[in-house]
Amino acid sequence: MENKQIDQLVEAVLKSSKYRNVCEDLIRNIGTHELLKRRNLKTAIKTTKNKLHQIGGAYFLKKPQYEMWLEKLQETKKSGNEDLFRQTCAEIMSHHYSTKERLKGLDEFYSRIFSNLPPIHSIMDVACGFHPLSIPWMPLPENTKYYAYDIYKDMIDFLNRFMHISNIQGFAEVRDILQHPPKIKTDLALLLNTLPCLEQIQKAAGLKTLEALNSKFLVVSFPVKTLGGREKDMRKHYEKTFNKLTEEKNWNIQRLEFKSELVFIVTK
Repeated sequence: MENKQIDQLVEAVLKSSKYRNVCEDLIRNIGTHELLKRRNLKTAIKTTKNKLHQIGGAYFLKKPQYEMWLEKLQETKKSGNEDLFRQTCAEIMSHHYSTKERLKGLDEFYSRIFSNLPPIHSIMDVACGFHPLSIPWMPLPENTKYYAYDIYKDMIDFLNRFMHISNIQGFAEVRDILQHPPKIKTDLALLLNTLPCLEQIQKAAGLKTLEALNSKFLVVSFPVKTLGGREKDMRKHYEKTFNKLTEEKNWNIQRLEFKSELVFIVTK
Protein backbone atom coordinates (compact mmCIF):
# COMPACT_ATOMS: atom_id res chain seq x y z
CA MET A 1 0.00 0.00 0.00
CA GLU A 2 1.37 3.41 -0.98
CA ASN A 3 1.26 6.56 1.15
CA LYS A 4 -0.12 8.29 -1.93
CA GLN A 5 -3.24 6.12 -1.76
CA ILE A 6 -3.80 6.96 1.90
CA ASP A 7 -3.37 10.67 1.15
CA GLN A 8 -5.88 10.38 -1.70
CA LEU A 9 -8.36 8.61 0.59
CA VAL A 10 -8.03 11.26 3.32
CA GLU A 11 -8.44 14.05 0.77
CA ALA A 12 -11.52 12.40 -0.75
CA VAL A 13 -13.22 11.92 2.64
CA LEU A 14 -12.47 15.49 3.76
CA LYS A 15 -13.99 16.84 0.52
CA SER A 16 -17.37 15.47 1.59
CA SER A 17 -19.45 18.11 3.43
CA LYS A 18 -20.52 15.43 5.92
CA TYR A 19 -16.95 14.57 6.94
CA ARG A 20 -14.95 17.75 6.31
CA ASN A 21 -14.79 18.53 10.05
CA VAL A 22 -13.65 15.06 11.12
CA CYS A 23 -10.22 14.63 12.74
CA GLU A 24 -7.72 13.85 9.97
CA ASP A 25 -5.77 11.42 12.19
CA LEU A 26 -8.88 9.29 12.62
CA ILE A 27 -9.68 9.27 8.89
CA ARG A 28 -6.08 8.23 8.18
CA ASN A 29 -6.23 5.53 10.86
CA ILE A 30 -9.50 4.00 9.60
CA GLY A 31 -8.56 4.50 5.93
CA THR A 32 -5.23 2.71 6.37
CA HIS A 33 -6.99 -0.37 7.77
CA GLU A 34 -9.62 -0.29 5.02
CA LEU A 35 -6.96 -0.08 2.29
CA LEU A 36 -5.06 -2.99 3.81
CA LYS A 37 -8.25 -5.08 3.70
CA ARG A 38 -9.37 -4.07 0.21
CA ARG A 39 -6.54 -2.43 -1.76
CA ASN A 40 -9.21 -0.80 -3.91
CA LEU A 41 -9.17 2.96 -3.27
CA LYS A 42 -12.77 3.66 -4.28
CA THR A 43 -14.13 0.88 -2.06
CA ALA A 44 -11.86 1.90 0.85
CA ILE A 45 -13.13 5.50 0.64
CA LYS A 46 -16.72 4.24 0.79
CA THR A 47 -16.13 1.89 3.73
CA THR A 48 -14.18 4.58 5.61
CA LYS A 49 -17.13 6.96 5.24
CA ASN A 50 -19.52 4.22 6.38
CA LYS A 51 -17.45 3.59 9.51
CA LEU A 52 -17.28 7.32 10.29
CA HIS A 53 -21.07 7.43 9.99
CA GLN A 54 -21.50 4.46 12.35
CA ILE A 55 -19.23 5.86 15.06
CA GLY A 56 -20.25 9.52 14.83
CA GLY A 57 -22.51 10.80 12.09
CA ALA A 58 -25.44 8.51 12.93
CA TYR A 59 -25.79 10.13 16.37
CA PHE A 60 -26.70 13.59 15.06
CA LEU A 61 -30.48 13.92 14.91
CA LYS A 62 -30.29 17.08 12.82
CA LYS A 63 -27.61 19.34 11.39
CA PRO A 64 -26.00 21.33 14.24
CA GLN A 65 -26.76 25.05 14.34
CA TYR A 66 -23.70 26.06 16.32
CA GLU A 67 -23.79 29.83 15.79
CA MET A 68 -27.49 30.07 16.62
CA TRP A 69 -26.99 27.90 19.71
CA LEU A 70 -24.07 30.01 20.92
CA GLU A 71 -26.14 33.18 20.62
CA LYS A 72 -28.91 31.61 22.67
CA LEU A 73 -26.45 30.30 25.29
CA GLN A 74 -24.85 33.74 25.62
CA GLU A 75 -28.23 35.43 25.87
CA THR A 76 -29.59 33.08 28.56
CA LYS A 77 -26.32 33.13 30.53
CA LYS A 78 -26.30 36.93 30.55
CA SER A 79 -29.90 36.94 31.80
CA GLY A 80 -28.71 35.41 35.08
CA ASN A 81 -31.59 32.91 34.92
CA GLU A 82 -29.82 29.55 35.46
CA ASP A 83 -33.00 27.55 34.79
CA LEU A 84 -33.31 29.23 31.40
CA PHE A 85 -29.64 28.55 30.67
CA ARG A 86 -30.04 24.88 31.59
CA GLN A 87 -33.15 24.70 29.42
CA THR A 88 -31.07 25.97 26.48
CA CYS A 89 -28.36 23.37 27.20
CA ALA A 90 -30.99 20.61 27.29
CA GLU A 91 -32.53 21.79 24.02
CA ILE A 92 -29.12 21.57 22.32
CA MET A 93 -28.40 18.15 23.81
CA SER A 94 -31.69 16.87 22.37
CA HIS A 95 -30.12 17.06 18.89
CA HIS A 96 -27.58 14.29 19.64
CA TYR A 97 -28.85 10.77 20.28
CA SER A 98 -26.47 9.94 23.12
CA THR A 99 -27.38 12.97 25.24
CA LYS A 100 -31.06 13.05 24.24
CA GLU A 101 -31.66 9.64 25.79
CA ARG A 102 -30.34 10.89 29.15
CA LEU A 103 -32.29 14.17 29.35
CA LYS A 104 -35.31 12.99 31.34
CA GLY A 105 -33.22 11.99 34.34
CA LEU A 106 -30.14 14.23 34.41
CA ASP A 107 -30.39 15.17 38.10
CA GLU A 108 -30.75 11.55 39.20
CA PHE A 109 -28.02 10.39 36.78
CA TYR A 110 -25.33 12.69 38.17
CA SER A 111 -26.39 12.62 41.82
CA ARG A 112 -26.18 8.80 41.87
CA ILE A 113 -22.85 8.69 40.05
CA PHE A 114 -21.12 11.43 42.03
CA SER A 115 -22.45 10.16 45.37
CA ASN A 116 -20.33 7.04 44.71
CA LEU A 117 -17.17 9.11 44.16
CA PRO A 118 -14.94 11.29 46.35
CA PRO A 119 -14.85 15.06 45.56
CA ILE A 120 -13.83 15.43 41.90
CA HIS A 121 -11.68 18.41 40.86
CA SER A 122 -10.75 17.45 37.30
CA ILE A 123 -12.54 15.50 34.55
CA MET A 124 -11.71 14.26 31.08
CA ASP A 125 -14.68 13.54 28.83
CA VAL A 126 -13.68 11.08 26.09
CA ALA A 127 -15.63 11.05 22.81
CA CYS A 128 -17.75 13.69 24.51
CA GLY A 129 -20.33 14.65 21.86
CA PHE A 130 -22.61 17.28 23.40
CA HIS A 131 -22.13 15.88 26.91
CA PRO A 132 -20.18 18.91 28.30
CA LEU A 133 -23.48 20.80 28.14
CA SER A 134 -24.51 18.59 31.07
CA ILE A 135 -21.95 20.28 33.36
CA PRO A 136 -24.63 22.58 34.92
CA TRP A 137 -26.30 19.42 36.33
CA MET A 138 -23.10 17.96 37.82
CA PRO A 139 -22.53 18.45 41.57
CA LEU A 140 -18.95 19.66 41.12
CA PRO A 141 -16.79 21.89 43.34
CA GLU A 142 -16.13 25.39 42.04
CA ASN A 143 -13.13 25.64 39.70
CA THR A 144 -13.32 21.98 38.63
CA LYS A 145 -11.25 21.59 35.45
CA TYR A 146 -12.97 19.91 32.50
CA TYR A 147 -11.22 18.52 29.40
CA ALA A 148 -13.34 17.27 26.48
CA TYR A 149 -12.24 15.28 23.42
CA ASP A 150 -14.05 14.43 20.19
CA ILE A 151 -13.42 13.97 16.47
CA TYR A 152 -15.37 16.95 15.04
CA LYS A 153 -13.52 20.27 14.66
CA ASP A 154 -16.68 22.38 14.46
CA MET A 155 -18.16 20.69 17.54
CA ILE A 156 -14.95 21.25 19.49
CA ASP A 157 -14.93 24.93 18.54
CA PHE A 158 -18.53 25.18 19.74
CA LEU A 159 -17.69 23.44 23.05
CA ASN A 160 -14.72 25.73 23.71
CA ARG A 161 -16.96 28.75 23.21
CA PHE A 162 -19.65 27.17 25.42
CA MET A 163 -17.07 26.63 28.17
CA HIS A 164 -15.98 30.25 27.88
CA ILE A 165 -19.59 31.48 28.16
CA SER A 166 -20.12 29.18 31.16
CA ASN A 167 -16.85 30.17 32.90
CA ILE A 168 -15.73 26.54 32.91
CA GLN A 169 -12.01 25.98 33.39
CA GLY A 170 -10.41 23.62 30.87
CA PHE A 171 -10.72 23.09 27.13
CA ALA A 172 -12.12 20.93 24.35
CA GLU A 173 -9.78 19.35 21.80
CA VAL A 174 -9.98 17.41 18.52
CA ARG A 175 -8.29 14.05 19.03
CA ASP A 176 -8.15 10.46 17.78
CA ILE A 177 -8.02 8.96 21.26
CA LEU A 178 -7.08 5.49 20.00
CA GLN A 179 -3.89 6.70 18.36
CA HIS A 180 -3.25 9.54 20.80
CA PRO A 181 -4.90 8.99 24.19
CA PRO A 182 -4.87 12.14 26.35
CA LYS A 183 -1.81 12.29 28.62
CA ILE A 184 -3.41 14.74 31.02
CA LYS A 185 -4.00 13.49 34.56
CA THR A 186 -7.51 13.89 36.00
CA ASP A 187 -9.48 12.60 38.97
CA LEU A 188 -12.18 11.18 36.71
CA ALA A 189 -12.54 10.04 33.09
CA LEU A 190 -15.98 9.80 31.49
CA LEU A 191 -16.56 7.29 28.69
CA LEU A 192 -20.30 7.52 28.13
CA ASN A 193 -21.57 5.20 25.38
CA THR A 194 -18.01 5.32 24.01
CA LEU A 195 -16.61 1.79 24.10
CA PRO A 196 -18.97 0.27 21.48
CA CYS A 197 -17.85 2.97 18.99
CA LEU A 198 -14.17 2.39 19.75
CA GLU A 199 -14.58 -1.36 19.25
CA GLN A 200 -16.01 -0.70 15.78
CA ILE A 201 -12.76 1.01 14.84
CA GLN A 202 -10.37 -1.51 16.38
CA LYS A 203 -10.81 -4.78 18.25
CA ALA A 204 -9.68 -4.63 21.91
CA ALA A 205 -9.81 -0.82 21.72
CA GLY A 206 -12.02 -0.63 24.81
CA LEU A 207 -9.59 -2.10 27.33
CA LYS A 208 -6.62 -0.41 25.66
CA THR A 209 -8.31 2.97 26.15
CA LEU A 210 -9.36 2.30 29.76
CA GLU A 211 -5.78 1.34 30.60
CA ALA A 212 -4.27 4.35 28.81
CA LEU A 213 -6.28 7.06 30.57
CA ASN A 214 -4.48 8.67 33.49
CA SER A 215 -7.45 8.82 35.86
CA LYS A 216 -8.05 6.94 39.11
CA PHE A 217 -11.81 6.80 38.52
CA LEU A 218 -13.64 5.92 35.31
CA VAL A 219 -17.35 6.18 34.59
CA VAL A 220 -18.14 3.87 31.69
CA SER A 221 -21.63 3.58 30.25
CA PHE A 222 -23.37 1.54 27.59
CA PRO A 223 -26.61 2.19 25.71
CA VAL A 224 -29.56 -0.09 26.42
CA LYS A 225 -31.34 0.60 23.12
CA THR A 226 -30.27 0.72 19.48
CA LEU A 227 -30.39 4.03 17.58
CA GLY A 228 -33.72 2.77 16.25
CA GLY A 229 -35.10 2.43 19.79
CA ARG A 230 -35.03 -1.38 20.12
CA GLU A 231 -33.72 -3.04 23.28
CA LYS A 232 -32.55 -6.39 21.83
CA ASP A 233 -31.19 -7.55 25.23
CA MET A 234 -28.45 -4.92 25.04
CA ARG A 235 -28.27 -4.44 28.81
CA LYS A 236 -27.36 -8.09 29.35
CA HIS A 237 -25.02 -8.14 26.35
CA TYR A 238 -22.98 -5.10 27.43
CA GLU A 239 -22.79 -6.21 31.06
CA LYS A 240 -21.34 -9.53 29.93
CA THR A 241 -18.98 -7.73 27.51
CA PHE A 242 -17.70 -5.33 30.17
CA ASN A 243 -17.23 -8.05 32.79
CA LYS A 244 -15.19 -10.09 30.32
CA LEU A 245 -13.20 -7.01 29.29
CA THR A 246 -12.14 -6.22 32.87
CA GLU A 247 -12.00 -9.71 34.42
CA GLU A 248 -8.21 -9.80 34.60
CA LYS A 249 -7.86 -6.28 36.02
CA ASN A 250 -7.59 -5.69 39.75
CA TRP A 251 -10.15 -2.88 39.60
CA ASN A 252 -13.05 -2.15 41.92
CA ILE A 253 -16.24 -1.93 39.83
CA GLN A 254 -19.69 -0.67 40.86
CA ARG A 255 -22.73 -1.18 38.65
CA LEU A 256 -25.53 1.38 38.35
CA GLU A 257 -28.64 0.87 36.28
CA PHE A 258 -30.59 3.69 34.64
CA LYS A 259 -33.51 3.72 32.23
CA SER A 260 -31.32 5.17 29.47
CA GLU A 261 -28.06 3.28 30.01
CA LEU A 262 -25.97 0.88 32.05
CA VAL A 263 -23.17 2.51 34.07
CA PHE A 264 -20.01 1.14 35.66
CA ILE A 265 -17.89 3.15 38.09
CA VAL A 266 -14.33 1.86 38.00
CA THR A 267 -11.62 2.53 40.58
CA LYS A 268 -8.28 1.71 38.99
